[in-house]
Amino acid sequence: MKEYEEILAELSAMKDEKYRLFNERIVNIPAGSSVGVRTPLLRDYGRRLVKEEGFDLDDLLAFPNDVFEVRLLKCFAVGNCKMPFEQKMKYIERCVPIIDGWAVCDLFCSTLKEVKKHREAFLPEIKKYVGQGTEFSQRFGYIMLLGCYMEREYLTDIFALLGQARTEFYYTHMGAAWLIAEVLVKFYEEGVAYLQSCTLDAKTVNKAIQKARESYRLTEAKKNYLKSLKK
Repeated sequence: MKEYEEILAELSAMKDEKYRLFNERIVNIPAGSSVGVRTPLLRDYGRRLVKEEGFDLDDLLAFPNDVFEVRLLKCFAVGNCKMPFEQKMKYIERCVPIIDGWAVCDLFCSTLKEVKKHREAFLPEIKKYVGQGTEFSQRFGYIMLLGCYMEREYLTDIFALLGQARTEFYYTHMGAAWLIAEVLVKFYEEGVAYLQSCTLDAKTVNKAIQKARESYRLTEAKKNYLKSLKK
């Protein structure tokens, strides 16, 4: 397994300084806490890294979390490594605590498409993360629901978990609103009924309505009715 310094050197060889300056503002991390590697390059590097002889996922996860790309690399590696799903859930559990921003959260979720094949096994994990009540454990849960559980049979679970949203946290609020908006687009009647009865705060309901109304997948009549539901 490569040493931490060697991986940093290889990441530095791919850096783009203009991108670093731009991206640090977008992902809201301290200046100088990233290398400046574009996401497609980092994804590709992660895929190659896990295939290298001597690669050890536990060694990678033991590296410091100071650098943005290293945090992402850990998440990408967990997503890319081939292993039984029960084992993968344990590695996912080790990565969730290193999520410290929307970018690491959402990019991690995007690598976990395998969850779609194991929805029932992973649903208790999502309930656990939402139940932890932290900003990014909850966002992780909501983005996973959005990406892997947007089916009618899971609406009851989605609505119940949204009821636990600690929307005083900005990224929980935004994740919950995004999830509701997607429900409104795919399951309009059920989504409207939820909005009419839910106890979520006005800012989250209104943000969800705003995001749903921005979708080209809803008719103007439906968008106008959603506008009337704003609090």
